[in-house]
Amino acid sequence: MNLTYTQHDTVGVVHIADQRLDASIAIQFKETFRTLTADGGDVILDLSDVEFLDSSGLGAIVAVYKALGTGRHMALAGLQPPVEKVMTLTRMNAVFAIFPSLEAGLAAAAPTAAE
Repeated sequence: MNLTYTQHDTVGVVHIADQRLDASIAIQFKETFRTLTADGGDVILDLSDVEFLDSSGLGAIVAVYKALGTGRHMALAGLQPPVEKVMTLTRMNAVFAIFPSLEAGLAAAAPTAAE
């Protein structure tokens, strides 16, 4: 499993560079995600490389979101059609802000001139 973390202005980006987020890597995903995001702040999870998501992978995403704690937000970006379908069928699209691309997510998270 390959996760990377980069800081972009006010939001951290976790990119999963694997084609599958499933039972075989769900536990490692949760542990690594928590370590990478321990310093706080909002997070965008870039799933643009993920082509398959099973219930264990979905559960891992929900678990890391809950582990962020109050006052922190997590959005999803770059969902491939099969992953987007899972999010829609499970109604997770009502829980997470979902952006078509990482760039769109970063633009939405960018501070406005009025702030």
